[in-house]
Amino acid sequence: MSTVQSKNLPSLLKKLVVDNKLTQEVAEKAVIDSTERGISITTHLAQRKLVDETDLAIYNSKEFGLSLIDLSSIEVAMDVEVLLPKDMMRKSQLYPLFRMGKAITVAVADPFFLSNLSDVRFATELMPEPVIVEYSKLQSLINPNSSDDSINSGMSISHDAAAQDMVIETDELESEEEEDDSGVDVTQFLNELLLHAINKKVSDIHIEPYEKILRVRFRLDGMLQVVSMPPKSLARRMTSRIKVMAQLNTSERRIPQDGRIHFRVGEDKHIDFRVNTLPTLYGEKIVMRILDSDTAALGIDVLGFDPKQKSDLLYALEKPDGMILVTGPTGSGKTVTLYAGLNILNTSERNISTAEDPAEIQVPGINQVNVNNKVGLTFASALRAFLRQDPDIIMVGEIRDLETAEISVKAAQTGHLLLSTLHTNSAPETLTRLINMGVPAFNIASAVHLIVAQRLARRLCKECKALVEDVPKQALVQLGFDESEVDSIEIFEPVGCGDCSHGYKGRVGIYQVMPISSEMQTMIMNDSNSLEIAIQAKKENILDLRQSALTKVREGITSLAELERVTKD
Repeated sequence: MSTVQSKNLPSLLKKLVVDNKLTQEVAEKAVIDSTERGISITTHLAQRKLVDETDLAIYNSKEFGLSLIDLSSIEVAMDVEVLLPKDMMRKSQLYPLFRMGKAITVAVADPFFLSNLSDVRFATELMPEPVIVEYSKLQSLINPNSSDDSINSGMSISHDAAAQDMVIETDELESEEEEDDSGVDVTQFLNELLLHAINKKVSDIHIEPYEKILRVRFRLDGMLQVVSMPPKSLARRMTSRIKVMAQLNTSERRIPQDGRIHFRVGEDKHIDFRVNTLPTLYGEKIVMRILDSDTAALGIDVLGFDPKQKSDLLYALEKPDGMILVTGPTGSGKTVTLYAGLNILNTSERNISTAEDPAEIQVPGINQVNVNNKVGLTFASALRAFLRQDPDIIMVGEIRDLETAEISVKAAQTGHLLLSTLHTNSAPETLTRLINMGVPAFNIASAVHLIVAQRLARRLCKECKALVEDVPKQALVQLGFDESEVDSIEIFEPVGCGDCSHGYKGRVGIYQVMPISSEMQTMIMNDSNSLEIAIQAKKENILDLRQSALTKVREGITSLAELERVTKD
C-alpha cells in the first residue's frame, strides 16, 4: 500500500488536522482509501463519517468562499425542482433550491462536483450560484431511498478535480485536449455572465484557469465568491472571445494586456468593462472591472457621510481653490467619492479636466484624459497641459511622485480647485506622506484644505439582520464604545437570505473628514508628525475611521465583524 506524506495532504485535510477535527493518521489513510474507491475526499469523509458533517460543510464553505445553508431551515421551491431531471441531480450531486431572476441557487455538498454547474447552466438557461450544504441532507433530497454508502460508490473521478485537492500522480494525468467538444456557445455564455454580474451589482469578474478546473468568481460587496465552474476545455475559447471584445491581441499570450469592452445592456445604456489579462501557469487569468457611469450620479447623501462630515466636504468643494485629497487603499471607493464631488461642481460655468489611469467613470461635461506613460502622457504632463487650458477644477487620479505633487500644489495655490488621491491609512498620515515626497511644509499648509480618509464596509441586509443577544459589555468597551452606552446599544449581526449575500447587501463608506484648521497649518509648518496631528484632530472633534465605523454599528448599518475587518489596526 502506498503512503501519503503530510506535506502532500489536500488543503482541506490539512486544516482539519490542524484544528484537531482529524488525526494525521486518519487523514493520510483517507487520501489512500478515497483514491482506491475512486471518489473525492469530501464524499469519502462524509460516507465514512470520519468528520462531523456540519464541520465538513463549514470547512468546505470557507475553503471555497461559498455560502453555507442549512437545508432543514429552508423550504425548497417546487417550481425549481422540476428544472433538473432527477438522474442529472444524482449524477451531478447537486440540487436546485430557489430561483431569483436569471439566477438559480444550487446546493452542493462536495466541492468536487462544482464542475457540474455548467450542466445546470445549460439545462436551465439560468446562472447557477452554488451554496454548500451538509452531505446527508443533500442525499435525502437527491436520493431519499438510498443509503449513504451506495451513493457514488461506483462513480469514478472523471471530472476536473482540482477543486477538491485530490492527490493524483503526475504521470497519470492525461494531456489537455485543445479542442472543445462541449457544444457550448461561448459568446452567449459570456454575454449572460456579464449581464448577470451587472444585475447583481458586482464590481469585478475573475476568470481563472487552473490545471484541472476553470473558475469564475464575482467580487460582490468587496468579497470574492465562486459563481461558476465551466468546463476547463472552454478556457481558451473564453479568453479569445474576451480579447476580441476588448480589442486585444488574440495571438499574444506571453505578456499582460489591457483593454476595454463597451457592452450594451439596453437600447439607451452601455456598461464599460476594463479588461486585464495575466499569463499564468495554466492559461491567461482575466479580470474585468465593471465601470458603470451611473455611479457618477451618486449624491453625497448616499455615500455614508455623517452630517458634520458632509458639511465639511461641501464647504471645501465650494472654495475656488485649494486641494481636496481622498486617501485609502485600493478598492475603498475613492474614485466614487471624487466623482460625487465633481458631479456637484459639473456645471456649464466651470471648466473641469481630469487625468486618470484609466478614466473609469465617463461623465458628459468633464474633459477626461487617460494617462499613457508609454508615450509620455503622465499625470505631471497632463497637469501642465490642463494649466494652459483655462481650468477651474482639476482632478488627478493619484499623486504618485514629487513632480505631480509639486504641480498639483502650484495649481491649488494659483486659483484652481484640485482634487486627487493618495494611498495612506489615515488623514493625518497624508500630510506626512506629502512631506516625505519632498513637498515643502509651507506649500502643504497653504494648499491643502481638506483630507478624506475612507474605507468601505458591507451593509447588513435589512430583510434578515438579527439582534445580537447578550453581547459582553466589556467586549463592547474594548471595541471602542463608551461605558455609558453599552447597556442600551443594539448590535445586529448578519443572517443571510435569498435577497442578500451572506447577510450583507451593498456597502457604506466609513470616513475621516479632516479640514485643515489654522492650528494644523501651524503644526505642519513646525514639522509635527502624523500622531501629533491626529491628537489635534481629536481635540477638534474629528472622528477617526474607527469612531466613524462605531457610529455605523450603533445605527444598525453594519456589524461588529465588519467594524473589525475594516478598521482593525
